[in-house]
Amino acid sequence: MASTSTSTSTNPTNDSQVVAPPEDSVSALKFSPATLKQNFLIAGSWDNSVRCWEIEKTGKTLPICMKTVGGPVLDVCWSDDGTKVFIASEKQVNIWDLASDQQMQVAAHDAPVKTCHWIKSSKYACLMTGSWDKTLKFWDTRSSNPMLAINLPERCYCADVDYPMAVVGTAGRVLIIYSLENSPTEFTRQESPLMYQHRAVSIFRGKNKNPTGFALGSIEGCVAIQYMNPLNRKHNFTFKCCRSSASAECQDIYAVNDIAFHPIHGTLATAGSDGIFSFWDKDARVKLMSSKTMDQSITKCCFSADGQIFAYAVGYDWSKGHEYFNPAKKPQIFLRPCYEDLKPRTT
Repeated sequence: MASTSTSTSTNPTNDSQVVAPPEDSVSALKFSPATLKQNFLIAGSWDNSVRCWEIEKTGKTLPICMKTVGGPVLDVCWSDDGTKVFIASEKQVNIWDLASDQQMQVAAHDAPVKTCHWIKSSKYACLMTGSWDKTLKFWDTRSSNPMLAINLPERCYCADVDYPMAVVGTAGRVLIIYSLENSPTEFTRQESPLMYQHRAVSIFRGKNKNPTGFALGSIEGCVAIQYMNPLNRKHNFTFKCCRSSASAECQDIYAVNDIAFHPIHGTLATAGSDGIFSFWDKDARVKLMSSKTMDQSITKCCFSADGQIFAYAVGYDWSKGHEYFNPAKKPQIFLRPCYEDLKPRTT
């Protein structure tokens, strides 16, 4: 039976709350790149909006601007200089120039666009888009035609980019890794190490500061750590999260909605439908901490470029069906100082 009462503890972690959040669940959450001196946070939502806030060092948030598009926002990303935001909504991607507050279409697909990532290298710059039309496209934003279109075996469910590497996860538990040097080319293809549908993927870097592997999260409350170099694949492993034990014989299992790596420490955060975020040290294979349980799912999370702030969005993700939707519970975005909490475990 659906709950109809309003929770009296919507902020059990006592973290700073972002003012003027979206009216519907947050589907994308990204901090501005390190090229900007200030911290800005953008959030895309199912209410057809993208909002931008300035985050002061005190933790105070200032709403800067908002843009409304024609449908639910499925993904957002920043340009490398932090002056523009790309918005994936329905079958297209728009570029939003923050200074002029103008937007224009720069990409198109035959089905909803699930992911968008800006790629910047010394050789080229382009926008990568993954869609449910089973294609991956690369766009010079000055042209209405893609630079390159790649057929995928199934619909694109998740993707991440950290030059010179891209990882794309599709329906059917397929993972494709691309090399982005010179031009995007398929590096390797594999079946997911997880048994159920994957929902989130995030690339991590090694001690040499180069992309080394990725973490993959599934709807079954599991995360797989996968290394790219065949010599390091002996270090691949999976771990369970987003689970609660009702009894010794019964366990509730929730989806991993998002994964983010700390830009300084290389440790990671997971966020799930259980309303809990956790910090992990993948190298020591230990959990660093878990939050108290929020009264709704955590739909998205991210770190600021300097690694000082952890942002996470709370809202209903429909994982329990429409009968558990409570309109009295509104979406929220929280900010948490995190630098010390994410330090790797010392041995």
